[in-house]
Amino acid sequence: MKILQFLSEFTIPLVMFYIVGYGLLQKKNVYEYFITGAEEGLKIVVRILPTLIGLMVGVGILRASGFLDFFGELLGTLLGRFGFPAELVPLVLIRMFSSSAATGLCLDIFKEFGPDSCLGMITSIMMGCTETIFYTMSVYFMTARVKKTRYTLAGSLLATLAGIAVSVLLGRRLAGMP
Repeated sequence: MKILQFLSEFTIPLVMFYIVGYGLLQKKNVYEYFITGAEEGLKIVVRILPTLIGLMVGVGILRASGFLDFFGELLGTLLGRFGFPAELVPLVLIRMFSSSAATGLCLDIFKEFGPDSCLGMITSIMMGCTETIFYTMSVYFMTARVKKTRYTLAGSLLATLAGIAVSVLLGRRLAGMP
């Protein structure tokens, strides 16, 4: 166990020293490469910042206005017939747009129902096996200047739906429910 703790604490510093040492042995200007990479990274951050701000503001407006709760209740009555907990509908909707906002909803679910409850387990599994589809697509495709996304959205939605279905099944099984 101590070896795992040692590896987890020193892996990143060791990799950094290895990269710098290898660059110095190859007689490369490591500092110049670092500065160039930092400049490119900063340019990317500046390019994606409007998208990030727009997504955060949009999610904040949906939560603050009460529309998310209303829409969650509306969809929850429909999805409840299929065994999907209505309390998780807002989480599913927000998770596709913002991971941090979904984490806030996740914590709200933990406070209300408990992390060891059936809903808590489903929430935990769902947070681990779904992705922020629209955030990821907008940031990465904008950065790479991809115009034709082909089947990315459909595939992402299908994978998220599968992750949600499996998280409900596993969460129920872990909680001892049929």
